[in-house]
Amino acid sequence: MTLSSRHTARRRAAAVLTVGATLAGAGALLGPVSSSASSHREAPFVANDPAIDNTDVYAFTSPDNPNTATIIANWAPFSEPAGGPNFFPWATDAYYDLNIDNNGDAKPDLTYRYTFKNIDKRGTTQHGDAVGGTFLYNDGPVTTLTDPHLLFRQTYDLTVMDYTPSGAVRSQQVLLKDSPVVPSNLGKASIPDYGALRDQAVAAGALNGGNGGQSYVGQADDPFYLDLRVFDLLYGGNFKEAGFDTLKNFNVNTIALQVPKSALAGDGDVGSNPVIGVWSTTSRDTVRTLAATNGSGAQSTGTGALAQVSRLGNPLVNEVVVPAQLKDYFNRSTPDKDGQFLGKVTDPELPYLISKLYGVPNPNGTPKGKDRPDLVQTFLTGLPGLNATSMNKNNANPAPAEYLRLNLSTPVTAKPNRLGAVGGDAQGFPNGRRLTDDIVDEALQVVEGVLVSDQDPAVKKAVSGLGDGVNANDKPFLPNFPYIADPWSGSDPHVGQTALSFTQTLNSDRVGSVLATVSSVSPAQPGGFAVLYNGSRALVSRPLNAAGTAVTPFRFSLPSGSTATLYWKVFAPAGSAAGSNTGVPTVLHIK
Repeated sequence: MTLSSRHTARRRAAAVLTVGATLAGAGALLGPVSSSASSHREAPFVANDPAIDNTDVYAFTSPDNPNTATIIANWAPFSEPAGGPNFFPWATDAYYDLNIDNNGDAKPDLTYRYTFKNIDKRGTTQHGDAVGGTFLYNDGPVTTLTDPHLLFRQTYDLTVMDYTPSGAVRSQQVLLKDSPVVPSNLGKASIPDYGALRDQAVAAGALNGGNGGQSYVGQADDPFYLDLRVFDLLYGGNFKEAGFDTLKNFNVNTIALQVPKSALAGDGDVGSNPVIGVWSTTSRDTVRTLAATNGSGAQSTGTGALAQVSRLGNPLVNEVVVPAQLKDYFNRSTPDKDGQFLGKVTDPELPYLISKLYGVPNPNGTPKGKDRPDLVQTFLTGLPGLNATSMNKNNANPAPAEYLRLNLSTPVTAKPNRLGAVGGDAQGFPNGRRLTDDIVDEALQVVEGVLVSDQDPAVKKAVSGLGDGVNANDKPFLPNFPYIADPWSGSDPHVGQTALSFTQTLNSDRVGSVLATVSSVSPAQPGGFAVLYNGSRALVSRPLNAAGTAVTPFRFSLPSGSTATLYWKVFAPAGSAAGSNTGVPTVLHIK
């Protein structure tokens, strides 16, 4: 494979992103392109309604309790910890569902439904004025879930429903009533010990005295990890912005449910029916009426049947497989209709883009890659012998469907491989999805044909090393339920990256000449570089010295008597959390 010198230079710059050097450029491009942070603001409608926006779904055998399975679903992407005064409540006019298909017909056989209520005391707080009320979420440290200092809190009901073959509700049972939601993590003064509140919520979420499993609702650190800065002109235009977990410091709203496997398997028989399909949905009433101006009471009321507005099963599908104009439609569709998207699975767009840009052979064109049976199995039917829906005895006519397929009989892996099934670990994605599974690297390698059996060995080896350089979450996960890491605190300044400071000196000390320097870079960034700008035009790029604190002074000519708006921009090396920072534009009069 021959690449242009420009592509070769980019490959060298992006080498930090990949293990396989041969195709490093492709890994740099495709990693985040294939993700869009899983389902974070992926479709126009949900981007305007974050409270109902599903971000990720996880389903796995509980590592510390292997007779149970755990399902985790997240909503409200990019929740900035200090984002008050309203912070991130669950919608009280929405229905948050965890759906289970255990007979392969692509329709739910079980639904665990979460609905929410507000307990809002902010309007009754008096401060000596005629109106009363407060903007505060709390007026003192919160140490319990019913602490009187917590002026706004939520509770949830959990109901399980099972269905007839025609889709009608056969029965429903309320498993929890008015169970407490852990509040947003406002800051250390308000929430001195989030872990204590989390433990209280877990205890309150015990089902059937603990014998039926447990439930948890609260905030969490966003467990999805990847570098998303591809949107800044391909990692800053020069691949220097890479290898950093873009979702670091952001939280999500989390539902975690752990139940006995027998409660999920078809006919309650894990041995005969080990494979289940798992996906989450959010629904609202079809008719919402806004209150009139100056009206009192609720701001809106809902009537009519439920309308599904968000859906998530496998990560990345809505971002990569479904074209932009159909993303809202996909969110409203159901798995039993997923055959309509087959063409986008059997002839995916991304390999064409990668081949065109970087010369990587397109696996779609190989004899066994034609119609991409590897992707059909990964996303629509399950892999034979691993998690294919057809492995169940109670499956009459398995239907292609996009959701997580979890084989409940797969043993827990003692030493999990972050690449899951791609890395030889049968318990990992696409056999369900664990919190530690590196979805970007796995999906990238699968899309590029690592599972195509007749792929050229040299290309296959290189493809097996593709990734985005982010291989683990920014916070360790908990060893026990609910497993997710506690959310970031509002006390932690969140700029997405470590603050980077430096001193720039710009001086016209000679006729028609300018001397420009950078010094005192803090924290030091060995391997970084600085770019000098005149307005929006870059004049020169200079590497930082070995200590990462300064650049060699740069002298250049400009017309005598002219003016220039000059400033430096300092870039950290790839993989650093510091990112970049820009000096103050300075209008300089040239001698």
